[in-house]
This record gives sequence, structure tokens and C-alpha cells, in this order.
Amino acid sequence: MKLYKYFTALCLSTIMVVPFCMAQTKTTSNDFSTSFSGRKWWKEAVIYQIYPRSFKDSDGDGVGDLKGIISKLDYIKSLGVDAVWLNPIYSSPNDDNGYDISDYRNIMKEFGTMEDFDAMLKGMHDRNIKLIMDLVVNHSSDEHEWFKQSRSSRSSPYRNYYHWWDAERGKPPYRYSLFDVNHDAWMYDSLTNAYYLHYFSRKQPDLNWENPKVRQEVFDIMRFWADKGIDGFRLDAFQFVAKDTTFPYFPKGFEKNFIQYYAMQGNLHGYLQEMNKEVLSKYDVMSVAEGAGNTFEDAHNLVDEDRHELNMAYAFEGVDIAKMEGYSLLHFKNVFSKWDSAFAEKGWLAIFLANHDQARLVSRFGNDSPAFREVSSKMLTTFILTMRGTSFYYNGDELGMANAGFEKIEDFRDVQTLNEYQYQKNTGGDLNKVMARIKFGSRDNSRTPFQWDNSANAGFTTSNPWIKVASNYKTINAAAQEKDTNSCLNYFRNLVKLRKEQLALVYGKYTLLDKGNPAVYAYTREWEGMKLLVLLNFTNKTARTKTGLNLASSTVLLDNYSNPSKNGVLKPFEAIIYEVH
Repeated sequence: MKLYKYFTALCLSTIMVVPFCMAQTKTTSNDFSTSFSGRKWWKEAVIYQIYPRSFKDSDGDGVGDLKGIISKLDYIKSLGVDAVWLNPIYSSPNDDNGYDISDYRNIMKEFGTMEDFDAMLKGMHDRNIKLIMDLVVNHSSDEHEWFKQSRSSRSSPYRNYYHWWDAERGKPPYRYSLFDVNHDAWMYDSLTNAYYLHYFSRKQPDLNWENPKVRQEVFDIMRFWADKGIDGFRLDAFQFVAKDTTFPYFPKGFEKNFIQYYAMQGNLHGYLQEMNKEVLSKYDVMSVAEGAGNTFEDAHNLVDEDRHELNMAYAFEGVDIAKMEGYSLLHFKNVFSKWDSAFAEKGWLAIFLANHDQARLVSRFGNDSPAFREVSSKMLTTFILTMRGTSFYYNGDELGMANAGFEKIEDFRDVQTLNEYQYQKNTGGDLNKVMARIKFGSRDNSRTPFQWDNSANAGFTTSNPWIKVASNYKTINAAAQEKDTNSCLNYFRNLVKLRKEQLALVYGKYTLLDKGNPAVYAYTREWEGMKLLVLLNFTNKTARTKTGLNLASSTVLLDNYSNPSKNGVLKPFEAIIYEVH
């Protein structure tokens, strides 16, 4: 099975003073008192995702922690971002790096204490940075007390918190598991002679959302964190929570398109409306779903305001475009254009190309060679921050961090990667091809420690890190880029500032230009009399575009080269934003 292909379907202020490579131009006010009634902070936000295990280690144990994040809050503030999405920090045995939760109201010991969390949240709010927490409730850890009780006896009051199939009924109908070493989602448990369901790893049993007690448990957990003052929830794998508990047989080969059979089933929307009524509507929090189902209708049903469910969803179709052997820009343009069109008048989406479940942005969609890493990284950043939708941006991408360069399976830590390798080994797969896929696409590529400086372990830790630091940290690090006005880091800051000044980049009408051009992505954004043109060369060669607009009289607002190209001829991976007059 090509697990990486399947998995990617799931998954998706004050600015530091830096020299700007922008022309002065009129701007649109970012004051929320404007007459436009559709304005929301979460629509205009740039959301910065932090993978806490790899961000900054404060105590020298090789693992990032909350005090490490606290120590870097001024850096985060300097980026100009509005909110942080934090990957899970709850108590966990770490089978899947925190996505297997054993206590939803406590902090993982490696990460610190609840007092550390409170201090971090206060530090963020003092800097006008909001905090979005990961809510992982499709499954829990098998070490959660609920599951311990559930598996203890068939008569346990917690038995129905999970999905069980008694063995005397025979083997349950096959369900595909994304992370299991055998890709079998049913795990036999001898204690009560029954199988339990796990769409992910064996240590992540799926919760039974058909049980109203489970839903109330989740709502209570959400209230606990909302009462602490967090600003939003990202609902992990939530499109899978509702299941047909009769477990009918699926057609042979269904796993090749398991989203069709797993996502948006049963009474999912009823559960979300119940969640909205009991929790989300009672707090000033935003909500975003991982995954948007199978159709535009599915996505609209999740996020349209009159549905009273969630604020936005990830459109995951775009993240699976990048392949090791290359990808078609024409397909890329078509995917993002059709999603924009479907949500032009109603609903809202997240825009992203990278996160903790993908390899590095520049290695997947750009060119991570020394000659083109910086410019292609800036070009991709330009795309993310100039499309309609809320921008989600993964930590380290502002430096142009690239894939890890690991050569041996022993270098990897991810349960998905290791189990897929073992599965291929057990079934006679070509391990050379498997390793090539892993080196390019493993999630561990984006989970290597943040590269702070050129000291030992990139300034991430004073001891051995939990996963190796990428070997290029001596040249790619935040300290070096702070000093370089043309760095990826300072380009990101400039672009965030421009997005805040030009609300056409948030709310403006999107129009695709030069549709058939296989090298250049060209589009305009128009709002309240402002018209902006974005030109992006997705290749490592000079390319030409014909927009039909008068570029000679237009003003360059931002460019990823020091000397912008003219007349629609773009340098390799060049990105230009114009104000069109």
C-alpha cells in the first residue's frame, strides 16, 4: 500500500522592524470597526503551527517543552502572526507523538506542568497572540482510563466508550488502518475475547461517538480548556468520528479510497451541531476541522454559518499533489481555483501546503537545492499568504527548512513510517523503493528540531535530541537569517505585514489568469477598489506570463528577488505582488 498517498488525504500586532523590499502604497485599514460585516479575526489571522516536541528544549532532556516555547514568544511575536496552533501537549505515552492521549486535562510530563501552560497562555495573550489547541477525540490512547475500564469487562460501564466486536461473532468485517503494521483496524484483545477498532495505531482505539456519554465527556474537556482562556480548537481526524456501528462489509479494495467510506458518515453533523450548541457558541473560540469530506457539499455542511457547526475546514486535496517525481502546476492551479470558487460566496477554508503530517514545504513543492531553496521557499510562502482563506503556516518553513536528509530507517521515529517499512518488509516489498518514498515523504522530515542557530544541535537542546537535527543547520538557521534583510525569515515577516495592510489578500475576489501556462501561476485579488496581481514561477527556469494587465504602470509591492523582473518575464521561482493601477 502507498500509505503516504492515502495519509495526505487526511490530513490537512507588532512587527519587528526589518528593512522592507516594498514600494509605499495605499493600504486598507485593519480596524475591525469598518463597515464590512463579514470580518472575523480568524479569517484575517496568520496561524503559526508549533510542533512542541521539536521547537525548543528548555531543560536539556532533548525534547521540546512549554518553557522552551515561552522563551521564544518574542520571536513568535516578531513574525507578526496572530495565533499559534499547538500540536497536542496532553498526557500521552507517545506512541504517535501525543496524538494518543491518556489524560485530556493534564500536561505531558516531558512538556512540563499545567503551571507552565498557564504561563505560556498568559505570555501569548500579553503579546496579542491567540492559542488554538488540538482536540484529538476520534481516538484516545489505550492507556487512557476509559479504555482500561472498557477492556476490563464486557459489563464495564465504559465498554461502550469504544467499538468492540465480540469474537464469538466471528472475525469482524475488514477495516483498513492507516498506521497498523498489518493495516488491520481490528485488534484482538484476549482479556474479554473481543476485537477493538483503531483507524490509526493499535494504541489509538477509536472512541464511540454514537454513545452520548462520550460526547458529553468531550464537551466537558472542551469547556475545561475554553474556561482557561484558549482561543480555538483544531479537531483532529474529526471527519472519521461517526461510524456505522453495524460495520457492514465494504467492497474489496475500498482502502484505495477509504475517505469515501470513512469520512462524513452517520450523524457527524448532528454531533457537531450538538458541540456548537453546548460549547462553541458559548465561548469566543474559533473551530477548524481536519479534513473536509468527499465533496464541496460535505465541506459546506461543515462550515457554512447557517449550519451552526464549525468556522472552517482544511481542503486537503492540494497537499497530495506534490510527488517525488514531480507534479503538474496545471493540476495545482485547478485544485486551488475550484476550491476558491466553491467558497467564494459562502463558507470559509484554511489555506496551507505543509504541517506536521507532511514532509517539508520547500522539498515537496519547491526546490531544496542550494541554488533555489531560498527563492522557491519565498515563492511558496507568497502563495500561502496571498490566497483567500485563513493562512496556516508551519514552524521552520519561515526559514526555508528542508527535508531531514536521513539515510537509514534507524534515523526515523514516526510510528507511521516505521510500521509501513515493516509492513513492506514482511510482505516482500522493494525496500529500496520504500526507503526512497520515506526519505522524500516521511512525516519526520518536518519534525526535526527547529534550527535556531549554528551551535551544537542547532541551539534546540544542550543534549541529544529526540530526533536528529537536519545536517544543514549551520547554514539554515534563525540567527543567521535575522541578520540578512533578504532572508526567508524577513521575507515572511514582510509578507505577513503586507497581508495585514492589504485586506484584498484576505477577502478579495480571486481570478485566475493565464490558466494554461504550465510554469506560472498568475491571479488577481480585488476588494473595495484595490486590485492586486500575484505572479509565481513554479519552475527553475525563466518563464513568461501574459496577464493582459499593464505591468509597466503597476507598482511592485513585494518581490523575492532584489531586482524584480519586468514585462511578465519571471526568473526561476520568482514571486511578484503588484498593485494594479
